[in-house]
Amino acid sequence: MESQKRQGAEYEFYGKLPLKKAIPLGLQHVLAMFVGNLTPILIITGACGIAGEEFGGLQVDLLQNAMLIAGIVTLIQLFAIGPVGGKVPIIMGTSSGFIGVFNSVVQVMGGGILAYGAIMCASVIGGLFEGILGFLLKPLRKFFPAVVTGTVVLSIGLSLIAVGVNSFGGGNTANDFGSVENLLLGAAVLLIIVAVKHWMKGMASASSILIGIVAGYIIAAVMGLVLPTTGINADGVEYTKAWVLNWDKVADAAWFSVPKLMPVKLVFDWRAIVPVLIMFIVTAVETVGDISGVMEGGMDREATDKELSGGVICDGIGSSLAALFGVLPNTSFSQNVGLVAMNKVVNRFSIATGGIFLIACGLFPKLAALISIMPQSVLGGAAVMMFSSIVVSGIQLITKWPVTPRNVTIVSVALGLGYGLGANSAVLAHMPQAITLIFGGSGIVPAALFAIILNIVLPPDEKSEVEIAEEILDMKKKAAQKN
Repeated sequence: MESQKRQGAEYEFYGKLPLKKAIPLGLQHVLAMFVGNLTPILIITGACGIAGEEFGGLQVDLLQNAMLIAGIVTLIQLFAIGPVGGKVPIIMGTSSGFIGVFNSVVQVMGGGILAYGAIMCASVIGGLFEGILGFLLKPLRKFFPAVVTGTVVLSIGLSLIAVGVNSFGGGNTANDFGSVENLLLGAAVLLIIVAVKHWMKGMASASSILIGIVAGYIIAAVMGLVLPTTGINADGVEYTKAWVLNWDKVADAAWFSVPKLMPVKLVFDWRAIVPVLIMFIVTAVETVGDISGVMEGGMDREATDKELSGGVICDGIGSSLAALFGVLPNTSFSQNVGLVAMNKVVNRFSIATGGIFLIACGLFPKLAALISIMPQSVLGGAAVMMFSSIVVSGIQLITKWPVTPRNVTIVSVALGLGYGLGANSAVLAHMPQAITLIFGGSGIVPAALFAIILNIVLPPDEKSEVEIAEEILDMKKKAAQKN
């Protein structure tokens, strides 16, 4: 029955699909990741203090480049260039998993354009390092079972929830952070997203994040017509409220522009390189999980070693390429993995049309400027749900196999101690700066390291994963026979 329901070129990776059918299916993937692709840049440029009027043009360039690079790397992942690319149905985009580590680097380096340059240099080196890991993936694959990848994804989601809530309140650098206007605007966006996702179907449901963001823009524009747009801070200085839309920034942006190579000068600094290198190991683990999830969910089979290796290599090389254009690391998008698992559409041509659309967006700065003026509270309304969905993805990976005592120990220690250190980095106040930089801040890196180490040193369960899988299959067969 299942195979009969899924007949058609859209359910075949190499199927020949008409353009009129491929475009809406590809656009659906873009709509699912469009905001998430730009969110990390808005957050990190804000943390570096290069999001104000002085650096407004730079931020627009970075957003423009982010869309261009996402499209290019997606096409490489789909079609492959030699060993680079897994030929898997995955959309690539700017990773939100690095936000926690990059925030830590910014705090240590004091922010500014130098901190962002150091992040870019570290990303170039880290991307090449991940590419090497991709070539060595086959012998290393046994170290990354579902319990490890799931723990990593779960810690990433947990570390980002606070970031989303911060944006929900208008951004903690705003004079009106936590104001009623910001909170109501963020809540309105969140409610609209939930309503559209669960009370509408098809393209609208899959595009609930984008619809919520557009609604947020409209609400903010109306607020600007009926509410005061400025306030007075404690020092008696007038300021523009965080939710106000700066349309002048859009008006000043060009209609068409060739993307700029290296808009930010690379800065070599070990304080950024060490934690980012470790994070690229974590990213490789996450990508293995994403590719495994999309192949099982969309194509009903396990990913091959060649697909996993090519996918991780593309992850690394794509991240290095992105950094040369001033963009944060480019990795597989978990949101799109969920979309494939839901609708089973794995056609390469349809997903490629989405990649081409992203490239086109990267050539029009006005679109990038329009995104950059998004109020933080509008972003937060969407980010709260997006980041929390990563937590759910981690739980799904962990529970993919029976939750044995061994797996419970791995997850408990990795999250309790690993993520706990990141959440309460004051515990490491008397440790060397290198330890604080690696283990403090986000909690992602220590959680990943503890999960990998425990998976290696703990004795295996009495039953192997193969035996457990066979038991699960037998149970499913018996249940099917009863029905």
